[in-house]
Amino acid sequence: MDANNSSDYELVVEFVNGRQSSIEILIRRHQKRVYSYIFLLVKKQDVAEDIFQETFIKVIKSLKEGKYIDTNRFSSWAMRIAHNLIIDHFRREKQSKMLSKDAYEVDILNHPRYSDKTVEEIIVFEQILTDVRALIEQLPEDQREVILLRHYSDLSYKEIAEQTNVSINTALGRMRYAIINIRKIMVENKMILTS
Repeated sequence: MDANNSSDYELVVEFVNGRQSSIEILIRRHQKRVYSYIFLLVKKQDVAEDIFQETFIKVIKSLKEGKYIDTNRFSSWAMRIAHNLIIDHFRREKQSKMLSKDAYEVDILNHPRYSDKTVEEIIVFEQILTDVRALIEQLPEDQREVILLRHYSDLSYKEIAEQTNVSINTALGRMRYAIINIRKIMVENKMILTS
């Protein structure tokens, strides 16, 4: 049987029983989603790569220690490990809550998607993105997290609930309060986000 067609659980069992190639298949299968999630939150490639490596080192260690219980959600389990390592990173770094324009690695002005717009429109759009991220950064951590997971990682509320270890209703509530708080901050600061 082709190992690439095996389920995550079958690959886990094979790895635990000594087949090293099974973990490589699991990592390849889930690396894009896990790495994208990490990078989205830390916004720095070198830091994201370090946390990604640390995540799968921890995955391997946990599998060898028998800490993984099959729930048919290997991906969510790996993402949860990554999530905890990201929290550890931010606690260590005590990173400033305000967003810097330098946080964007892509030069939005040279992006082909915006080639038909005027320079002024592009600058306004870039400023709106910066303002939105700055607003998000002012939210309490649980509300900020749900916005990032929903709108930047494109996770469903069910996936967010699993990822953050809360109920779907709690995830929805956090989103609702996040939106209310963003509107409140905008009103207090007389901000208008339109292009």
